[in-house]
Amino acid sequence: MPNASSDEEEMERIQELMDKGNEEAYFLLAGYYDQGIRGVPQDHQKAHELYLKAGELGCAEAYYNLGMSYENGIGVGEDKKKAKHYLELATMGGSVQARHNLGGIEWKAGNERRAFKQFIIAASSGSKLSLDAIKVVFLHGEGITKDEYANTLRAYHDRQKEMKSEMRDKAKAYNEARAEARVRLS
Repeated sequence: MPNASSDEEEMERIQELMDKGNEEAYFLLAGYYDQGIRGVPQDHQKAHELYLKAGELGCAEAYYNLGMSYENGIGVGEDKKKAKHYLELATMGGSVQARHNLGGIEWKAGNERRAFKQFIIAASSGSKLSLDAIKVVFLHGEGITKDEYANTLRAYHDRQKEMKSEMRDKAKAYNEARAEARVRLS
């Protein structure tokens, strides 16, 4: 489908998809409200309602955004318990980023073993940030065994190999060229 020619057309398309129960449409509109773009006023409360609906329909990233809103107090009061709840839901939906952030929450709460477990799983799923966290902990001798580190590193590299493709390489080159062109124009 070609891109919408106007904000109004975009909103009509989103509404049609929402009427069909499309979680990505709810997620997209929530983002518009969150950022106040596409002719939609910024309204964090409305964004959170839409993120919740998108999450209930199966969008893990919507739960991730809710979790981070509560973690950082964006548009809602800061609430670490709710943040953790929504990040756990996002993790169950497959969000590797949410799993990494859960590791951070556990670390801050002093639950190091739980944090390590979250970081290991996220790193094994391809999270560079989690791999870096595991590496720091391992190098400081703070609770990650040599075997755990080696297994996590191996799983991370295996995951990276699985994700490699010619199309991704082309997309990366294209995005890098666009970024370089923007820099030259500014």
